[in-house]
Amino acid sequence: MTDDALIATIRQWLETHWDAATGQPRNGLSQPEWRQLVYDAGYAVPAWPTQYGGMGISPEQSALIEAEFRERRAPGSGIDRASIPANMVLQFGTDQARADMLAKFATGEAAYCLLYSEPGAGSDLASVRTRAERQGDHYVVNGQKVWTSGAMMADYGLLLCRTDWDVPKHAGLSLMICPMKQPGIEVRPIHQITGDRHFNEVFLDNAQVPVGYLLSQEGTGWKVIQTALAYERLIMGEGAAERRFDQQDSDNRPDLIALAKRYGRLQDPCLRQEIAQAIAWRRLNELNCERGKAALESGEASPLMSLAKLAISRILHNDARVMRAIIGADALLEGPDAPAADDVNFRSLHAYMNSIGGGTDQIQRNIIGERVLGLPREIEMDRNIPFRESLAVTGVSR
Repeated sequence: MTDDALIATIRQWLETHWDAATGQPRNGLSQPEWRQLVYDAGYAVPAWPTQYGGMGISPEQSALIEAEFRERRAPGSGIDRASIPANMVLQFGTDQARADMLAKFATGEAAYCLLYSEPGAGSDLASVRTRAERQGDHYVVNGQKVWTSGAMMADYGLLLCRTDWDVPKHAGLSLMICPMKQPGIEVRPIHQITGDRHFNEVFLDNAQVPVGYLLSQEGTGWKVIQTALAYERLIMGEGAAERRFDQQDSDNRPDLIALAKRYGRLQDPCLRQEIAQAIAWRRLNELNCERGKAALESGEASPLMSLAKLAISRILHNDARVMRAIIGADALLEGPDAPAADDVNFRSLHAYMNSIGGGTDQIQRNIIGERVLGLPREIEMDRNIPFRESLAVTGVSR
């Protein structure tokens, strides 16, 4: 099908099934029913093979479908690009994992979380100490994770754990899909400065993971998670932190020009320059994200995603700064009578989520320096010794 024919087909399908005026499905469909309809039509994951619910088309044509959905603010498309666990299961999962989870992730029936960071392994993710020991047809998992978004509601967690303690730290890791609704998993919300509680601590006490939910093979976790992190940084680089958590498909980017008009500041030459620079940074980051997506589509875990993720952190902090400059002393206010102040102050605090999640800004600078600019690697004294020995040297017990 040509691009023009595909676009015409999608527009006709959306006109039939989606009411753009109300932002709701036609025929009284619920949101879960709508997402199932999108999946059944092949539009949720069009770049996937047909046997997994896709259309087998190119990523470029898949982007055309996503753009038509986005223009009408219709959810459900673009999962083949934006869902971390769906793409990981598709690329690295067993037949069992694909049968059990792919459709659930593609329709949004199954919620997920990312079980990566630990109290002693955040920036140095290769130092995780959550252990998984195989017992027959399942793994028994013990450990603790922290800063896990959405763990309270998650059905599955993408779990980075250690399956071998007698090889160097990067070589002993495995990545698997952990069912979250089971005894042995305790989730404790963390209260954030914004008033939200999206982050959590997760404690795993003899939790079980089927062997069929291992991604790739034991000991390949570090390589596999690089792909998962690239997807996460792509999503964050495209501005996921700006979407409201209760409306994942909404776009909450600030309109700096409209705000300046409202406050009568658009003719201020200094502010006009600040607004123009902010808009230019966003456009540049969009172009860089396209470069990174092309690399991901070719099977690479692109370090360009670190550049996009670092850029959006700068953009979010800068947008909040420009908004404060526009509204001036009103930024000191709060409450329902000062919605602009509430918005800018929330953005100022919430921007730090993007600076930390998916790898801190500092870690992104290391990756960019080493993998994009070709600078010398940072010295790691424990890189080539068995992980058990590195723990003994630092005095940390297993």
